[in-house]
Amino acid sequence: MYLDDVKTTLIDVLNLGPAGQALDADSPLLGSLPELDSMAVVSLIGALEERFDIEIGDDDLSASTFETLGSLAAFVAAKRAG
Repeated sequence: MYLDDVKTTLIDVLNLGPAGQALDADSPLLGSLPELDSMAVVSLIGALEERFDIEIGDDDLSASTFETLGSLAAFVAAKRAG
C-alpha cells in the first residue's frame, strides 16, 4: 500500500537515482545499501515522518524495521493505522 511512496522517499533521501528504481519489497536495506548509514537513517526517519504525517519514536525502531523495503513500508502502514 505504501511501498511506492516509501521507495520514492528512500530514493530521494539516499540520492539513489535510477538505480533505486530496481528496489522491490524484498530488497534488503540495512547492511546492503552503502548509502544507508546511521546519518542517512536519521534523515530517512525525518523524511518519512514529514511525508506520512507520523511520529517515529526511538522505541519504534529496530533493525528489522529497515531489513527490507517491504518491512519499512509495513512499518509506515502500521504507524499510519495506529
